[in-house]
Amino acid sequence: MKIIGITGGIGSGKSVVLNMLHDVYGARIVEADKVAHELQKPGQPIYNKIVDTFGNDILDENDSIDRIKLGKLVMNDESKLDQLNSIVHPGVKKYILEDIEKCRNNSTELYVIEAALLIQGGYKKICDEMWYIKADESTRISRLIESRGYTEERALQVIKNQPDETFYIENSDRIIDNSGTVEKLEDELKKIKN
Repeated sequence: MKIIGITGGIGSGKSVVLNMLHDVYGARIVEADKVAHELQKPGQPIYNKIVDTFGNDILDENDSIDRIKLGKLVMNDESKLDQLNSIVHPGVKKYILEDIEKCRNNSTELYVIEAALLIQGGYKKICDEMWYIKADESTRISRLIESRGYTEERALQVIKNQPDETFYIENSDRIIDNSGTVEKLEDELKKIKN
């Protein structure tokens, strides 16, 4: 089984790449952010640790974690954000490692992990290859305006708060340019896959 890590800045089109890898090549796709959401639901170990750490004030009327309340609590407090990350990231990684073993036993050929902090989270040790999905800044801004309703200023602010391209390039085995059409992207993935 080949394990590929997919990373890249916001608006680079990682989701399109993931969909292609799933639909065309049958890859098992695991998005760390979605795993984190699942693991924060009531009854999950991460849920309990977060509530024990931050208290019941972060819960909504259904005793689910209110992500907006939790976000406001940690947004401007680096120590609280570090606390949250020290709970969530190890739990997500544990889930992914267990899922990889299950997929190995089920003869999965291609396993793809996507995470914004893939490199920073130490996933390089888990992956056979790291792919950086890139797109030029103007394309990323356009995508964020269209898909998320961001203003140009907001899109630029979010992009500027992420690691720069050099960081991703230095830590990746392949660079996938997703600035163009879907057809160009398909061609690029075919070249890699063949």
